[in-house]
Amino acid sequence: MHVHDLNPKKTLWAVIIFVVLIIVGFITMKRPTMTYEQSVKQSVQMLSDTSAYYFYPYQLVEVLNHQNKDVVLIDIRNKYEFGQGHIPGAKSIPSFDLAKKENLNMLENYKQKKIRVVLYANNQLEATGAWFFFRQVGFENISVLLGGYDFYAAHQKDLEATYYDQNVYLKGVPRYDFAKVAKSAVTEAGTTQTTTKPVVFKRRKKATVAAGGC
Repeated sequence: MHVHDLNPKKTLWAVIIFVVLIIVGFITMKRPTMTYEQSVKQSVQMLSDTSAYYFYPYQLVEVLNHQNKDVVLIDIRNKYEFGQGHIPGAKSIPSFDLAKKENLNMLENYKQKKIRVVLYANNQLEATGAWFFFRQVGFENISVLLGGYDFYAAHQKDLEATYYDQNVYLKGVPRYDFAKVAKSAVTEAGTTQTTTKPVVFKRRKKATVAAGGC
């Protein structure tokens, strides 16, 4: 069929329907729930701002004594760990549930009310990822509890005294003893210990030709 044989009215309606479908698609297309509001440079600079990043354990004293009602603690560990022990008054929201709609609405409400949200896990490193993400998408009211729950559990009877020993917050527990592994791979002389088995060559027997064969 040649292009001149097409029905002009049908072609026009097809074009109109196509354009309408495109417009409807753009209108109904879901927008992303969150968008990044900081550049890479701003994100890196943010890490050096300890006042925005850290929440010190001695600051928990006012929160636990209800003297500071502008702070909300959120335990981002799993439900089992939360049940084994948590900071009094903390909300349990596992890290994989933080981005759910109802939790985002809650965090946005805290942001509008200028309430500081303090995330914590077993240690501060486990909570840093969640903090970093939410700060990038505009939640400037979110901080991380230094030392995490492990530090709190070890010093809960005298949190105020930790004010004078701030270097201990950043101490972590290594998951693997890399020094021990490296040492076991090296001999006392400082050379790598290697053992090789001698290679034994076996001579193949020469095939014999049957008498009368070609």
